[in-house]
Amino acid sequence: MIEVTTHLLSNGITLLHHYDGATRMVALHLQYDVGARDERPGHTGLAHLLEHLMFTGSAHVASYDAPLQAAGGVSNAWTSNDITCYYDVLPAHNIETALWTESDRLLDLTLSDESIATQKSVVTEEFKERFLNAPYGDVFHLVAHLAYKVHPYRWPTIGNSVQEIESFTKQEIGEFYRKHYVPGNLVMCISGNIACDKAVALAEKWMGSVPVRPVPVRNLPQEPEQKGPRLVEVKRAVPMNMIVRAYRMCGRGDVDYHACDMLSDVLANGKSSRFYANVLSQTQLFTELDAAVAGSNDPGLFYVRGRLADGVSWQQAEDAIDGQLRLLLEHGVSRDEMEKCANKAESTMLFENVSYSTVASKLCQFHLLTGQASDINTEAERYRRLRPDDLMRVAKKLFDPNHCSTVHYGAQGSAD
Repeated sequence: MIEVTTHLLSNGITLLHHYDGATRMVALHLQYDVGARDERPGHTGLAHLLEHLMFTGSAHVASYDAPLQAAGGVSNAWTSNDITCYYDVLPAHNIETALWTESDRLLDLTLSDESIATQKSVVTEEFKERFLNAPYGDVFHLVAHLAYKVHPYRWPTIGNSVQEIESFTKQEIGEFYRKHYVPGNLVMCISGNIACDKAVALAEKWMGSVPVRPVPVRNLPQEPEQKGPRLVEVKRAVPMNMIVRAYRMCGRGDVDYHACDMLSDVLANGKSSRFYANVLSQTQLFTELDAAVAGSNDPGLFYVRGRLADGVSWQQAEDAIDGQLRLLLEHGVSRDEMEKCANKAESTMLFENVSYSTVASKLCQFHLLTGQASDINTEAERYRRLRPDDLMRVAKKLFDPNHCSTVHYGAQGSAD
């Protein structure tokens, strides 16, 4: 059982605390309820660019990393479609250094022409390295554009293009920062070797004086029902053909999410999974075949991804995948399969929760998702409560061909 205490500061910041006496360290995680879904068409990649700029200095901290490193700590950050997370890990007795630096960049971030130009260059190089020049780098960009027509999930977190990233003005960046980086949009967790009363006192000291600002109202367009299969075919300089299917599914907080996640494990988690046992081991059609859920807050995607062996046609690959889905829909999932998947899910969570820093991150995520950080303690039970009928009901809805978007990502020179 992970014990968590919640404290609401007067300015709207939510503080979560978890004590871990097995370490001399503490982790400070801050998750802002803003991500790529809060951008607009033609102005994508701004949330991720701002994440980079948050490290370039604020009113009283010229360089964010320098004081953290001097205090024996490290810091980093990441951006997703849904949230932006910043975290610091350092000796417990130096926690005030992290709180000071975090409060200063929330209060008054410095946005200079030089820092903006530098970070634009860094992000555009990241875009080129990871998505334009890497084999298969743009495959999930293609999938998102195909599966979504109006929802902001149709563009990647890093942005639609280098041109959009380069086009942001200082004014646009500043407006986005002032709109979304407000106390009421922030959940932070202090986890590690620090007592709750001390954590609350220090949070009030350093974060409590940040002025209240309006919390933005999110009003995202709802993706209409997909009423037919979609397909796009491309050719790229890659070693072998890849197929990616994306089925429309529920969001992370939906009652059926855990059933979708278990279905992905039934199909592709481990050597006893159906894709491995029935396709990879028994045929020579694929070199890889996997399934996974996106885990996004809003209705997301269930992915099936495979790399085709040489000489295998798209039709053969499609038939093999459809065959396994058909068997699942006709005969269901056994209790033994479900118990194995529930055991794996629980063991994964237990290993993850050994880390006080991971616990801090997950507590913030649960609070933002459900409003209850303590839901971290009931996550494993949600898998255990599933029954075969639950998986059948969800699978019949999930694997509707009319809700599927497919990318045939072909190697240049390969036969169609």
